[in-house]
Amino acid sequence: MTEKLQEKIRESVAAVLPITAIVLVLCITIAPVSSGVMMLFIFGALMLILGMGLFTLGAEVAMIPIGELVGAHITKKKNVKLIVVIGFIIGVMITAAEPDLQVLAHQVASIPSPLLIMTVAVGVGVFLVIALLRILLKIRLSYLLFGFYLLTFGLACFIPGDFLAVAFDSGGVTTGPMTVPFILALGIGVSAVSRTGDTDSDSFGLVAICSIGPILAVMILGLIYQAESSDYTAVVIQDIGNTVELWSYFWKAFPLYAKEVAVALGPIAAFFCIYQFMALKLPKTQLIRIGVGLVYTFIGLVLFLVGVNVGFMPAGNYIGQQIASLEHSWIIIPIAMVIGYFIVNAEPAVHVLTKQVEEITEGSIPQKAILLSLSVGMSLALALAMIRVLTGISLLWILVPGYLIALGLTFFTPKIFTSIAFDSGGVASGPMTATFLLAFTIGACNAVGGNVITDAFGVVALVALTPLVTIQSLGLLYKIRQRRTEEDLEMLAPPDADIVEIIEWENHAEEGGDSNAED
Repeated sequence: MTEKLQEKIRESVAAVLPITAIVLVLCITIAPVSSGVMMLFIFGALMLILGMGLFTLGAEVAMIPIGELVGAHITKKKNVKLIVVIGFIIGVMITAAEPDLQVLAHQVASIPSPLLIMTVAVGVGVFLVIALLRILLKIRLSYLLFGFYLLTFGLACFIPGDFLAVAFDSGGVTTGPMTVPFILALGIGVSAVSRTGDTDSDSFGLVAICSIGPILAVMILGLIYQAESSDYTAVVIQDIGNTVELWSYFWKAFPLYAKEVAVALGPIAAFFCIYQFMALKLPKTQLIRIGVGLVYTFIGLVLFLVGVNVGFMPAGNYIGQQIASLEHSWIIIPIAMVIGYFIVNAEPAVHVLTKQVEEITEGSIPQKAILLSLSVGMSLALALAMIRVLTGISLLWILVPGYLIALGLTFFTPKIFTSIAFDSGGVASGPMTATFLLAFTIGACNAVGGNVITDAFGVVALVALTPLVTIQSLGLLYKIRQRRTEEDLEMLAPPDADIVEIIEWENHAEEGGDSNAED
C-alpha cells in the first residue's frame, strides 16, 4: 500500500506542478499579489498534491470496488424494480454530498443552497436510473443524448437568464471526485453482468446521461421558483502576515470541510454496510481493505478541498481581477488557454476515468491520448469563457452550435469514443473548475464590470462541452487510421488470398516476421 501511495503522490506532483508554476509566473510578472495570498496559494498547492494522492488511492481501493460489487449484484437479480430503486437512492445520495456542488451552491445566492442541492440530486438520481436501464435495454447512447439535449435547449428558451448559466454549470459540477468513481464502477458492474455484446462502450456513458439530469432539474426549478436576487457570494481575500496566521487560517477550515466530507462519505459507507449485511457477504479481508480505502478517501478529500478552497480559490479570483484590469485586457484569453491546458491534469476524476478507459480497452485507447484531448478541450473552453466575459455574449450562442456539432459527431464516431467523450465532459468540470477557474472568471468579470451571474457563470458548462468535440474528433482520426491500416494490409496480401490468409498476413506483419510484406 505504501508503494502505491508513493506512486499516487508522484502522479499528483506531475499533475499540479504545471498549473502551480504558471500561477507563480503570473504573480511575479503581470499579476502581482500580496505575500499573504502567495503563501496561501503555495501551501494550498502542497495540500492539493497530498490530498489528490490519498483520494485517488482511496477511490481505487474502496469507491470503485463498491460500485462494481453493487452494480453486479443488482443486475444478477434481474429485478428492474430493484435496479430503479437502488440506482435512484445512490444517485441522490452521492450527489447531495458532492463537494463541487457544495461550492457552486454557495456561490449562487439567488437560490437557497439546500433547494439547489436537492434539485440537482434528484435530477442525477432519475437520470442514473435511465443510464442503467439503457445498458440493460441495449439503447444506443447517441439516441438518448440527442433526445435529451433537444429537450434541454427547447426548455432553455423559456428559462430566466439568472437560472440558465447555473443550470448548465450544475450539470458539470455534479460529476466530481465523489460521484464519478462510483458511477463509472456501477456502470462497469451492470455492463459486465448484462452481457449486451458491447461491454466496452456500455461501461461508459453513465456520467454523460447523469450530467443532463441536473440541467433539466434546475431549468424546471427556474420555471416554478421566483429568485429574489441575482447576487453571488464573493471570495474573501485574506491578508496573511506571518506563518502562524497562515496555519491558523488553514486550521480553522479543516473542521468545516471534514464535516462536509463526512456527510459525503457517511451515507455511502452506511449504504455499503447495509448492502454487505443483506446481500454481498464479502470476506473480512476484503471488508478491511475497503474500510482502509474509505479512510484514505476521507483524508484525501479533506486535504484536497481545504487546499483548493483556502489557497487556490482566493488566488484565482485575485489573479483574474489583475489580468482583466490590464490596459490590453484581451491578453487574458491566451493566458486562460494556457491555464486550461494544464489544469485539467489536476482533476482527480479525470485520472480515474482515463485509467479505466485504458484498462477496459486493454490499452487500445491510451491514457495519454485522452488526457491530450481533454487538455485541448479545456484550453478551448477557457478561451470561450474569457470571450464571454469581455463581450457579454449569451451562453446559448456557444452551447447550441457546440452541442449540435458534438451530437452530430455521435453518428460517425465509434460508439466507445462517444461514450468516453460525454463522460469526459463531466469529469473535466471537477473541483479545480468549480473553485479556481470559476473564481478566476468571476474576478475577471468584476474587473471589466460585467454581470457575474450571466457572464461568469457558464464556464463549467463550457468545460463540459469542449471535450465532447475533441475526444470524438480523436475517435474519427482513430477510425480513419484503422481503415487505412486495413486497406494497406489488403494491398500487401497476395491478390488471391482469402480473409483468413489476410488476417494471418496481418499477424505476421505486426510481428515483423515476413520480409515479403515489405517487398
